[in-house]
Amino acid sequence: MAKKDVALPVIRRLPRYYRFVSALLAEGIERISSKELSLRMGLTASQIRQDLNCFGGFGQQGYGYNLKGLKDEIGKILGIDKKIKMVLVGAGNIGRALGTRVDFNSVGFELVAIFDNSEDVVGKEIGGLSVKSADELNDYCSQNGIEAAVVCVPDSSAKEVVDSLVSLGVKIFWNFTGYDILFNHKDMELSVENVHLNDSLMTLRYLAN
Repeated sequence: MAKKDVALPVIRRLPRYYRFVSALLAEGIERISSKELSLRMGLTASQIRQDLNCFGGFGQQGYGYNLKGLKDEIGKILGIDKKIKMVLVGAGNIGRALGTRVDFNSVGFELVAIFDNSEDVVGKEIGGLSVKSADELNDYCSQNGIEAAVVCVPDSSAKEVVDSLVSLGVKIFWNFTGYDILFNHKDMELSVENVHLNDSLMTLRYLAN
């Protein structure tokens, strides 16, 4: 099945499969049936088989899934086996947390530089990287072939930052702002994952009713 034909809910479940399979391997488990995996993940065995069949299946009837092989295959599907250079723009509270806590390398990205426009932040170290001035962003991206960006700037600055990055050839965005990148760049083939923390918190509040 072509990548564009795979439903978004299936794609969004892939990282969860990868995480559960990794945890099972860490427990020393080498193979598992779709039924056993379904019990651990809270999905049906049928759903798991349907999801994985979108990419070739990987299981054997009567044997189940070889977890090492399944992890490798899901990693390839997700692109984890190939690194994409990424910059982080905006070293405020969220940016600092991401730069410090997120293991970009384990999920197919290489965080190579962090930028901010505050003199109080520039020069400080976050996650082993010295924060660069935002004035250097355009030259750095064009000189280093940057393909991806984490955007953590205030909403008032987001359009200017994103539009500039798009013009430099950046096509992959992990967007923590309210700026609608895809809507404002309909003519571009961009990959965008929007993270709205308030939306997530409101969903939690609804579930708590």
